[in-house]
Amino acid sequence: MIFERLGEGDLPIHTARLARALIGCTLVRETAAGRTAGRIVETEAYEPGDPASHAYAGKRERNASMFRAPFHAYIYRIYGMYWCFNVASEPEGEGAGVLIRALEPLEGIELMRERSGSAAPRDLCRGPGRLARAFGLDRLLDGRALLLDEELYLARRVGAPPRVGTSRRIGISRAAERRLRFYERGSLFVSGPRSLSP
Repeated sequence: MIFERLGEGDLPIHTARLARALIGCTLVRETAAGRTAGRIVETEAYEPGDPASHAYAGKRERNASMFRAPFHAYIYRIYGMYWCFNVASEPEGEGAGVLIRALEPLEGIELMRERSGSAAPRDLCRGPGRLARAFGLDRLLDGRALLLDEELYLARRVGAPPRVGTSRRIGISRAAERRLRFYERGSLFVSGPRSLSP
C-alpha cells in the first residue's frame, strides 16, 4: 500500500480541531522488521490550561515534547509499563497535545501480533497502550517530527471520509466531562465502552 505523507498546511494548529482532523488519517511506522500502518479512529484533545493535561503544571523533562512545535511526537509511560503516543498541537511553547487512542490496522498485522501477542486484529491497536506496543513505540521516538521523520509519520486518509462523533474523555478524573474525545462512528476499532461511541 502507498501512503502519502501529510505536509505543512494539511492539519490545523489547534488542539481540538487537530484531534478531529486526525480521525481517518494514517499513522505509519517503518522499521527494519517491516512497516506497520493504521487508520486513526479515536483521539483525545488536551488543550492549553487543561487540568487533565501533562502540561498543566508547566514544562518538565518528561513532557517537554508537548511544548515543541506542532506535529511532534510526545511519548510517555503510564502505570510503569505502557507507552502512549501523542501529537503536539499548539504553537511552540504552548504545551498541548492529542492522544491517539486507537487505530484500525491496515498493514503489518503479523508484525503487530509478534509485538503484542494478540491474535485478533480488532484488539491490536484498540487503546493507547496496545497501539504503542503493536507499533513498537517507546521513549526513543519521543520528539520526532511527524511530518518529516523517516521512521514515524502521519499520512493522508485511506478510504471514505469518516463520520466523526464526540464524547467525554476516558480514564481521567479531572475535566473528564469535556467533550474532547473524537472517534469514527461505526468503527469496531475504537476503545472504551460502546455507550460512548454510538
